Amino acid sequence: MAGQALRSSLMLWRAKEGMIPAGPLVMDIQRQRQTTGFSNRLFSLVGIVGLFAVVIAGATVWLLLTDPVTVAESIDSGEVSPLVESLAGSIYDAIVKLLKYL
Repeated sequence: MAGQALRSSLMLWRAKEGMIPAGPLVMDIQRQRQTTGFSNRLFSLVGIVGLFAVVIAGATVWLLLTDPVTVAESIDSGEVSPLVESLAGSIYDAIVKLLKYL
């Protein structure tokens, strides 16, 4: 009984303070907007770019751990071609191993 009275007084206080409506609560069902073809394509494009960035970042970390000499030489000399070749090779090897696994 005390809990019910406390709950009722709390509801009345909230209604007086304007926190909730005083009357019965009615939930409106809102219709979802239909997505256009443009937004679907945009989200898929963002997903593809994000996936590509994750693959490149993962391959870079893998290359830093497995072949730090190549990374250090590339940074020291300022040429990125050995780094790009190593990245491409590691991504290619990963894809080949994945396809063999499947």
